[in-house]
Amino acid sequence: MPRLARCRMLVVALGTLVATAPSLLAGDGAVASLPPASISYILIGFAGGFVRHDNPHHGPVRLAQRIVQDLPQQDSIQIFENRHRKNAYKTILRLLDRNHDGVLSNQEKSQAHIILFGHSWGASAVVLLSRELDRAGIPVLLTIQVDSVEKPWQNDKVIPDNVAAAVNFYQPHGLLHGRARITAADDSKTQILGNYRFDYQKAPVQCRGASWLQRVFTPSHMQSECDPRLWSQVEGLVRQRIEPQPAATAEIPSL
Repeated sequence: MPRLARCRMLVVALGTLVATAPSLLAGDGAVASLPPASISYILIGFAGGFVRHDNPHHGPVRLAQRIVQDLPQQDSIQIFENRHRKNAYKTILRLLDRNHDGVLSNQEKSQAHIILFGHSWGASAVVLLSRELDRAGIPVLLTIQVDSVEKPWQNDKVIPDNVAAAVNFYQPHGLLHGRARITAADDSKTQILGNYRFDYQKAPVQCRGASWLQRVFTPSHMQSECDPRLWSQVEGLVRQRIEPQPAATAEIPSL
């Protein structure tokens, strides 16, 4: 084939490729928005007290270990010490920044599917992180508090209106006991799924790895940390969000 004919065919082929490929440039030369990605979930858990993020006996850690086995590759689940809330916030921003330009667009924020859960001080950290995300204009799909204990100057009761749904599990006994009731800052935007009471004086559970201080001074609070029945409820609520099934509902304890 003559060289001129081959060149013409190459030009036609390149023109067809450019015409059919998704354009990354807008008409004025600016970068156009990327097509929406498949839904991905960001799950952040907070350990309570001075518990490490990798303590194998702690409820949030064990929950993460179970769920991570079934998460799609694009999903993320991480546990933080409650004092490292800022690190968790930065992690969320990084994961949402799909084009890695260091700035979250409205599109990137709208695609957030965030679930937050925690125990004790970690449960209070869930609410504080939700408020920080609210100020950044980032929605939260679900918050879960387990025997929530606020630190001084914190408020773990009122759920901000960027949270779509929230649930609270608590036990009422001992020196440390969880908040009995959470409320929504705006009932039209946040659904409170319930405030569910567990009583370990009536139905005690055995906890492995607990210190003697916990066993002596905060036995009921300790049991909320390891109670398999309670954490199965938490797991069910999380899985209901990340594995939606039309006819399925998470089991909630009858009171």
